[in-house]
Amino acid sequence: MTDYERVMRAVSSVREKTDFEPDIAIVLGSGLGALAESLETVCALSAEEIEGYPVSTVSGHNGKLLFGYLEGKKTVIQQGRIHYYEGYSMGEVVLPVRLMCALGAKTVILTNAAGGIDPTFKAGDFMIIDGQISTFVPSPLVGANDERFGTRFPDMSEVYSRRGRALLEKTAQELGIKAKHGVYLQTTGPNYESPEEVRAFKILGASAVGMSTTVEAIAARHMGREVLGVSLISNLAAGLGGKVLTHEEVKEAGDKAAASLTRYIAAVVKNI
Repeated sequence: MTDYERVMRAVSSVREKTDFEPDIAIVLGSGLGALAESLETVCALSAEEIEGYPVSTVSGHNGKLLFGYLEGKKTVIQQGRIHYYEGYSMGEVVLPVRLMCALGAKTVILTNAAGGIDPTFKAGDFMIIDGQISTFVPSPLVGANDERFGTRFPDMSEVYSRRGRALLEKTAQELGIKAKHGVYLQTTGPNYESPEEVRAFKILGASAVGMSTTVEAIAARHMGREVLGVSLISNLAAGLGGKVLTHEEVKEAGDKAAASLTRYIAAVVKNI
C-alpha cells in the first residue's frame, strides 16, 4: 500500500465519525498538550479509532486528533506526535500531518520542545522557526511520488512562510513575549546529541535541535500548505548547560511554559 493510499484510508476512517473540515492544523510537541484544553472540541478521535494511524509510545504524547474551534477558527490538533526513533517508517511519522491537510487544513502550525544551541537562548524561551536543517534524517518524500500529494521535486526555499513568521513576531509583540528567531535542526534520536555534535550543528547554523518537526514541515509543504513553527527551548543542548539531559526535564519545561505557549498559539490562530 502506498503512503497516499494509507492517508486516504485514514481520511475515510475519520469521515465515518465526523465531517468537520479544519482550516488550521496544530501539532503539539513534548509536554505541550495543554493547548488542547482551550479547544472548543467538536470531535475527539483516539489513534486506535483511525485506520492506519500510528500510536505514540512516548510519555507526554497522548495519541489523539481533536477537532473543534480555537479562537473561532476551525482547527484540528494533533495531540501526541509520532517520532522516527519509535521505529515507524518516515511515511508513518508524517501520516498525521498529511491526514490533517487532506481533511482540509491549509495552514499547519508545528510546535516542539528543543535544546538551545544559540548562546543567547535560555530554558523557557520561545523560538520562531525561520528555517530548518533536515539533512540528518531521511526525507519523508523518499520513494515513489504520488502527484496527488505534490510534485516529485518540491521547492523548499521557504519552508516557513514569511507571512507566518511575521505573524508570529507580531503576535509575540502584542502579548509582550520576547520571542527569539532561529534555525531548527532535527536528528533521529532517541539519544540526545553529544557536545561534539552540538558544536558541529552550531557551525552549520543551527539555533536549536530536536527530534521532530522538519519532516512534518517537508510533508506539509509538499502538499502546498503554509507552515509556521515555534520551538520551546526546554533546555540548553548537551555541553552547554553543565548537566545531564533527561526527558523529564523536557516535560517539566513544557509544563511550566504551558500557559504562556497556549496563550501565544491561540493568539496566533486568532490573527491568521
